[in-house]
Amino acid sequence: MARRNREVGFVKSCVLASALIAGLVLPAQAQDKKLTLSGLAYIATDYMFRGYSSSGQRPEAAAEFDLTYGIFYAGMWGSNTFFGDGIEIDYYAGITPKFWGITWNFAGLYYSYPGADSEIGYFEAKAGASYTSGKWTFGINDYWSPDNFQAFGNSNAIEGSVAYAFSGKLFNFFSPTLSGGFGYQTFEEGATDYAYWNAGLTLGFWDRYSFDVRYWDTDISRGADCITISGQGSGCEARAVGTLKATF
Repeated sequence: MARRNREVGFVKSCVLASALIAGLVLPAQAQDKKLTLSGLAYIATDYMFRGYSSSGQRPEAAAEFDLTYGIFYAGMWGSNTFFGDGIEIDYYAGITPKFWGITWNFAGLYYSYPGADSEIGYFEAKAGASYTSGKWTFGINDYWSPDNFQAFGNSNAIEGSVAYAFSGKLFNFFSPTLSGGFGYQTFEEGATDYAYWNAGLTLGFWDRYSFDVRYWDTDISRGADCITISGQGSGCEARAVGTLKATF
């Protein structure tokens, strides 16, 4: 429990420090005041969330709408899911200031499950950063919740990612990008901490479309630990997932 308290204290300190830094740069970067609406929609062979299937190992259909105004953004995302009444709608808002050559992302997210028999919706605070150098992009994000799924208490997930965008086109048509990530999720109570990772290839085409094939895995054993977080005994096992996406 002492280790948990130290983790929570550290994360809270990071969030507060991030908010302070963001406040210092807002006046300098709030000049681009153009309201923009964008969105995306995709279908996938599975809904993967931090390494486990969140759709009962069934296909996923999802859509997202975003409003941006300078460095400010807000939006909502919806998908079918294994939890609650089979629907998940997430809401979020944040800022993306850029300084020191790094794009920062400070946001709040709320995961909701309309029609669920019990209240399982929860809040997360996000602090992230990404840096691009040539064809390489490196990122890190931290997500902290005071009560994950209103069942696991304080939780924290930290993720690192790397991507390489190839120059030129594959078959004179696709724009390929290789990417991968590694994360570690901790819980205060009720669930086992675990690591998760992914690696895949994204093929962009016709400017607004992409196809992604990705390998996912965790260090969670099949059985009780996986059932606790995913509702399925085999929901945390390794798998390949394909996603077809369109942006607008």
